[in-house]
Parts: sequence; C-alpha cells; structure tokens
Amino acid sequence: MGSCIIIPAYNAEKTIVAVVKEALSSGLPLLVVDDGSMDATATCIKGLPLNLISHRRNMGKGAALRTGFNWALMHGFEGIVTIDADGQHDISAIGCLIEHAKGNNLDILIASRFSQFDQMAGLRSFWNRFGVWCMRKRTGFEISDSQSGFRYYSGHLLRSINLVSEGYDLEMEILMKAWRGGFTIGSIPIAARVADGRATSHYRPVRDTWNICMTFLRYMRA
Repeated sequence: MGSCIIIPAYNAEKTIVAVVKEALSSGLPLLVVDDGSMDATATCIKGLPLNLISHRRNMGKGAALRTGFNWALMHGFEGIVTIDADGQHDISAIGCLIEHAKGNNLDILIASRFSQFDQMAGLRSFWNRFGVWCMRKRTGFEISDSQSGFRYYSGHLLRSINLVSEGYDLEMEILMKAWRGGFTIGSIPIAARVADGRATSHYRPVRDTWNICMTFLRYMRA
C-alpha cells in the first residue's frame, strides 16, 4: 500500500478539527491517536472519515506514535507521515514530503524549521541548534532540524527497529536507531505555520529537553 498520515493528539479540541480536515484533503488514509485526552478531542472528530484509536490514559507523544506505527504496519502502509495536532505544521506540504522521500530513497525525511530557529525561545531554540550540531558531528547525518514532528518514515524502517520511548524523546530514539541500522535520513526546508508553538504545545522545556539529550547519549554509546 501507499502512505498514511498519523496525528498524535492530547487535549487538542481547539485545533484538531481544522488539522484533521486539512489532512483529509490530501486524500491519504488518516489515523488520529487520542492519547487519553481529558477534553473533547475525540468527540470533535467523530463522524469524519478517519480512523481513531484512544488511549485510556495519557501515555505520552512517543506512546501515541508507537500505537500509530503499529496500526500503519498492520495495515501494510509503506510510508507514514506524522504531524502534530496543534496546527503548527504546513499540512499542504505532505505531498511534497512524500515525493521527496521516495524520490531520494529516504527512510526518514524531516520537514525542517531551520529558517525559524531565531523565532523560538529558550531551551527549545538552543536544543534545536545544538541537537543538529551533535547529530551531524556524531552520526554524519546532514539534517538541519532534529526535533520537528512533521516527518516521513518508511515502513521498512519501522518494521526493522524496536521502539521503547514514550515521550518526545521517541523521535530522537528513531533517529539514533536509524543511524545505527544504516538507514537513510534527510531533511527538506518546510517552514512551520507557527515557529514557536509554546501556546499550544505540551512540550515541557526542561524535562523533555533533558530526556531527549539523554536518549541521544544513550544510543550514542550503545
């Protein structure tokens, strides 16, 4: 089969409907993983032509993505695009992302926000720059954004690695295991609609940045 879209969502009732409707306009199958939301996230999108899986409790973005990946692989999809539920990403670029990934035989393709790093604040801006430098220095990956949640993954990659992280550090875990497994990775400049999404993001600057750093170091030494 071709590609699908996965949206991990947590307490996203204010943004999820617009994001879902735009994602559906791509014509690709869509899965929303409601990660134990305490608001009307799941209720808002019932009746729309999509697939919905709900966690009984909030388990973290990584856990939601793992649920989504398992669903996509079970249904035979060979390409998986992930986008966040808060409306930050330029969903109209999904087709471009898939075409570039397939045309260049990439197992991971990241929609890079590099041009917007100056608009981000505090630890998020610092880690995005530092993370890119560390990835390039240690792995040789020529990417310009290591933390964007707007990504393409090949089914071949996701079938070949075992993922364990439950939080935001899952996306770093995938990069490091892809590097160790000899998979191909790249990035393409696609500006986010909102460069610094602190108002809608559930990212915890100190704790999640620390977990991402530790994940990088763990798999760097492994």
